[in-house]
Amino acid sequence: MRRVVALLCLLVPLVLAAPARAAVTPLQIYGAWHCGDDACVWGAVREVAEFDQKNHWLIDRGDGRPSVNVVVLSFVHPVKLLHRTTDAQTLDGVPRGMTPEVVSYFRSRGIRVMLSIGGITYTDAWNAALAENAAQFGRNAAEVARRLGVGIEIDYEENSGPDLVGLQAFIDAYRAVLPYDATGGDHAARLTIDLAAGDRWLIDIGRKATADWLRTGTPVLDYANAMVPARQPSTSGAIANWQEHLDGKPTYAPPIPPLAPAKFTGAFYIAEGSKVRPECNAYGASLQNSTGGFVQTAAPNGAGTTPGMLGYMFWAAERPSTRGVTTAPPNGCEGGVGAGASAYAIPIPMPALRQS
Repeated sequence: MRRVVALLCLLVPLVLAAPARAAVTPLQIYGAWHCGDDACVWGAVREVAEFDQKNHWLIDRGDGRPSVNVVVLSFVHPVKLLHRTTDAQTLDGVPRGMTPEVVSYFRSRGIRVMLSIGGITYTDAWNAALAENAAQFGRNAAEVARRLGVGIEIDYEENSGPDLVGLQAFIDAYRAVLPYDATGGDHAARLTIDLAAGDRWLIDIGRKATADWLRTGTPVLDYANAMVPARQPSTSGAIANWQEHLDGKPTYAPPIPPLAPAKFTGAFYIAEGSKVRPECNAYGASLQNSTGGFVQTAAPNGAGTTPGMLGYMFWAAERPSTRGVTTAPPNGCEGGVGAGASAYAIPIPMPALRQS
């Protein structure tokens, strides 16, 4: 008996000293930006059969289940949307390839669809549209969202002196038509924003979005996407970027506040230049695999109450650049993105998102 008691006395301190395991929160968002077959212009109507042949991996990871639960069609030209332009590539302000048939192709499989306004190529157009009539710009975006049954992503990549007053007016006008919907049931009410991979670029937009639009107590935007950096990061580099959002930048003047982990996703390339990445076709060697532990357990550090980022986004399906690689066959991404959807048991359709 003395030996048993003595053994217990030795074990108790070890048990008490064992670190608590970080809480693991399942991923809720797992999606892809989509550039169409013309480097993000979406300038022509696609036949559904031809579109499916090049994009079937998105709706079927190999077992009939989709590889993603959201697709973001990229990009809408800001000034053309404001003016509701009709020209060779645009119909009433929307690229001709972003048709109800393409939206239905994804939505009929339980995949949420969004339209991205802007991108780095259209930064000057964002500035021009906001300066001309930011409120009407926001109302037009809401009208398109309602008509197509899609959400809207703000991809305003002005790094120097962004028009934050105009951007606030755009968001206010959009929300006047389509109020924030915490349930996610109204797809058109989903309004998101793209931020830099970390807090050292798009600083003014990041500060404003984090402080005023992405607060858990009074949310205005649904969430942010921490975009891909200039080139594919390492595991540690990706995590370091995301940690910047979680920590904020208290030494900046004015400071950037911390962002709740429940209010943003991280992003990787699946096709970059001439390369198809492991993120597309080799899940075991991919960054969505190696960073998964962090993404599912990332702790709040001044904002939010629940651990874990919302999930991952991938840049970009089909042909993101005119001379770059495509994810169309034979380069489908079932083995990377699709395998990750299985590994992480991604919910399809996307559930109501965590709010704190």
